[in-house]
Amino acid sequence: MAQAADKPLAGITLNLASMNDQFSAVLAQIAPEFKEATGAEIKVDIMDYGSLLTKTTADFVAHTAGYDLITMDIVWAGQFAANGYTIDLNDLMKRDAKELDAADIYPKLTEALGNYKGKQVAYPFAGYANVLAYRKDLFDAAGLKAPETMEDLVAAAYKLTDPAKKQYGFVANGQKGPAVAQDWMQYNAEMGGAILDKDGKPALNSEANIKSLTVYRDLFKKAAPPGAADYDWGGREESFRQGIAATMQTWSVGAPGYYDPKTSKVVGKVDVALAPRGKGLPKIYGIGGWGLAINADAKDKQKEAAWTFIKWVTSPKIQKEMNMLGAGSYIRKSTVTDKELNAKYPFLPVLNEVFENGDGDYRPRIPEYPEIQDILGTAVNSVLVGTVEPKAALDAAQEAATKLF
Repeated sequence: MAQAADKPLAGITLNLASMNDQFSAVLAQIAPEFKEATGAEIKVDIMDYGSLLTKTTADFVAHTAGYDLITMDIVWAGQFAANGYTIDLNDLMKRDAKELDAADIYPKLTEALGNYKGKQVAYPFAGYANVLAYRKDLFDAAGLKAPETMEDLVAAAYKLTDPAKKQYGFVANGQKGPAVAQDWMQYNAEMGGAILDKDGKPALNSEANIKSLTVYRDLFKKAAPPGAADYDWGGREESFRQGIAATMQTWSVGAPGYYDPKTSKVVGKVDVALAPRGKGLPKIYGIGGWGLAINADAKDKQKEAAWTFIKWVTSPKIQKEMNMLGAGSYIRKSTVTDKELNAKYPFLPVLNEVFENGDGDYRPRIPEYPEIQDILGTAVNSVLVGTVEPKAALDAAQEAATKLF
């Protein structure tokens, strides 16, 4: 009886579908701690982006409840809300407000990583800041400052490219599908483009978007490593860690790896700065990341246990532990400003600036987003590999996207 009281969730197993970002291995590593505290076992199923979306969507549609918990990408919020895939957490958040210490969580992350038109379809779990990682040693040697505008970044990328030295000024995702769609959307926003117009309708072939895609293509042709048109997030990050690329806009989750000599050849040579914006554009920065969602088809006892896990894993203590282990996933002000974490990861003040002044809609969080991403993932890659010009690619993409609305 004493054991049952100490471990109220004994006998329960929670299946968690996780994206294979840095936090996933840490989740698996700390899962036994949750079992020790509550008695519930956490099974972490780690998948790549495409598999995660496909498998969890199939689970939702078939109402099979194979997963109790799901890591939800920021851009899936509209789709989850429109289809009722996961439970609305608002009532639970109100019930347990004191325990959650929500005032310590950046408000923009609570909104971006799970809230869609008032429904809290996921709880913020892993906040990412869109940042610029750059080779400070190469910039210093060339007499360059950290880029403050997109124009600065483009000029520096060309200047620091020297194929004879296997040194390239720029790297980004080029792989057909979500990888290139997501990276181009971030550059597009920073150059003044937008995916939707003021009425929320597709505006893929606007003049600003065509211009930004032309700049993006030219960077791939003249300043990126050979084969970059096939890079996804892993290939892009590896090229930077191996010292091949001088600049890379990225999500902050990867930044801990630049400071780890086990994985990085640029330790002591790299810095992380705010992502540049086009001249004259307001200083807002991209927010990305993941929430934790509870499957609407799960049984009631599973839902309550899953909520207990969410409260535990997002608590100040566990958030710090995860990030000391390299999860690179932040939601709490107290974690971002923690002295021990700042001593280990000196880029955290940049995250604070982004999370305070961020934009969670660089990629529109609408129900139609997955289809728009697929359309752009094909169009942008076709431009990078040289089979079509930017205007023609975006004209065709606009025609396809318009049919969704």
